[in-house]
Amino acid sequence: MRVVIATCSVDYSGRLEAHLPLATRLLIVKADGSVLVHSDGGSYKPLNWMSPPCSISVAEAGGADAEAGVAEVWTVQSTRTDDRLVVRVHDIIADHSADLGVDPGLVKDGVEAHLQKLLAEQIDVLGSGHQLVRREYPTAIGPVDIMARDPHGRSVAVEIKRRGDIDGVEQLTRYLELLNRDPLLAPVTGVFAAQEIRPQARVLATDRGIRCLVLDYDAMRGLDDPGSRLF
Repeated sequence: MRVVIATCSVDYSGRLEAHLPLATRLLIVKADGSVLVHSDGGSYKPLNWMSPPCSISVAEAGGADAEAGVAEVWTVQSTRTDDRLVVRVHDIIADHSADLGVDPGLVKDGVEAHLQKLLAEQIDVLGSGHQLVRREYPTAIGPVDIMARDPHGRSVAVEIKRRGDIDGVEQLTRYLELLNRDPLLAPVTGVFAAQEIRPQARVLATDRGIRCLVLDYDAMRGLDDPGSRLF
């Protein structure tokens, strides 16, 4: 992994156009080829990024770029689409590289892991006609708990929590933004599933078009019969 703090501007082109004006930012280049651009605010979500597979080339600036004070031009090109990220670096403040080795992956607590297993086995809890694609569906920013398809064959990404907070909605939002860049998967809808979903998280999820689903852990384990309850 290479971590660079630099004064730079960033231009993204592809399905949309985006521009980040000149400012000091954190640039992360991962071993898997992904490139992320962060600011010192806005939580942990990158301002822009390029997901693998992609290639990166670094060249000395010339012409108008050099006259404008640009030292290097990083060009990150997707190898599957026309998406391109161009970083014009004016000044590098810090530059550090390290080999992080093989990551063991996220270890979930017992209840979340069991909820994921139960929901994968009882995928119809999402709705009649849903089909499981895979548990722990890999992405460049971490695994999606469950990837499924709805009765119409459309992709559905599911994030599972014991208690659903705003952070969980933000996490699923990042997954959806990344997955919807893949033309083989898009459009991908989201389901935020938890034993309990906080009101603020439900409002945020609804605003972002994410469906909320409350999971009955005991019923899914076969320890409770909802039909026999008085209330």
